[in-house]
Amino acid sequence: MTNGRAGAAAEPPRRTDARLNRERLVAAAREVFAEAGPGASLNEIARRAGVGPGTLYRHFPDRSALLSAVLADRIERLGARAERLLVSEDADEALEQWLRAFLAHARVNQGMGSALLVEPAGESGPDCHRRILDMATGLLDRAQLHGSARADLTADDLLHLVIGIALSTTQDDRPGRPEFLLDLVLDAVHGSPRRKG
Repeated sequence: MTNGRAGAAAEPPRRTDARLNRERLVAAAREVFAEAGPGASLNEIARRAGVGPGTLYRHFPDRSALLSAVLADRIERLGARAERLLVSEDADEALEQWLRAFLAHARVNQGMGSALLVEPAGESGPDCHRRILDMATGLLDRAQLHGSARADLTADDLLHLVIGIALSTTQDDRPGRPEFLLDLVLDAVHGSPRRKG
């Protein structure tokens, strides 16, 4: 007797190859866009993924579709980070770690992520912003309940502050500048200096 469940779970080889190609393309695009910005060469992305340009265009008909896929992938990673931090012991530290991850997210691709969050683009824009706002809300609520985060602060306030840092430091080559500004925000969140030295 054949196991119907096992048969249903088996993925056809062609579909498996297509899924793997898509994953490789998104991973390569994430790297190339981070290095060269959202106008980076699509041929270079295909080359790094180990596929031809035709394969890239079968999965992503234009640059916008590929950028959206990369953004969705990065948001998934941010969400996974938030879920892990929500069960960590120190609520204040969890919020700080996630805000640092969010700052890196917003600064990547020469400000593409932060620009999309300020002015949501396409059908996925509002959904992406809502998901990030939900992550920030969960971590801030927990810090306000169990940590030292000030009670009059909202998650939307925090996101706007961090996005402002990302936008204002995109062309700033001073080492540690974004992190210094985020430390100032964290001082305000907790009402006391957190910088060392």
